Amino acid sequence: MQSYEKLARMCFNKTWEYIEKQDRTPEEDLNMIHCAHTSRYLWDLVGEPFHFQRGEWLISKVYYQVGSGERALVHAKACYDICVQNKIGDFNITLAYESLANAYKLLGDQANCDHYRKAATDSLDGISEKEDRDYVASELEKI
Repeated sequence: MQSYEKLARMCFNKTWEYIEKQDRTPEEDLNMIHCAHTSRYLWDLVGEPFHFQRGEWLISKVYYQVGSGERALVHAKACYDICVQNKIGDFNITLAYESLANAYKLLGDQANCDHYRKAATDSLDGISEKEDRDYVASELEKI
């Protein structure tokens, strides 16, 4: 039997395959949601706060992808809270801001969307890896 960590990574990566897929079917949307939640659950068994934060971010992103603002916001807030409670910064706090901005965008709350988009943009200089910084900057342009 595979380890929980290996399965968590596998589900995380499968979720990304779904996110990147053009023209997902409704069944694939459901599978994407299941994969993201499964990855987060498995990390809860064997991971650390970093994994929990990244899992909540992924779930929020998945719900953003399928247009479910309320669910995206629940997980974006959890992502942010994990960052704050565990002093997780750098790339991860920027991802938390990005997920909050996206969720508020779906909910039609432009003021909060703009607030968190600005927070994410302002935090870009704190990202140590150029590749990570470039990725988040490109995602922020989509908001």
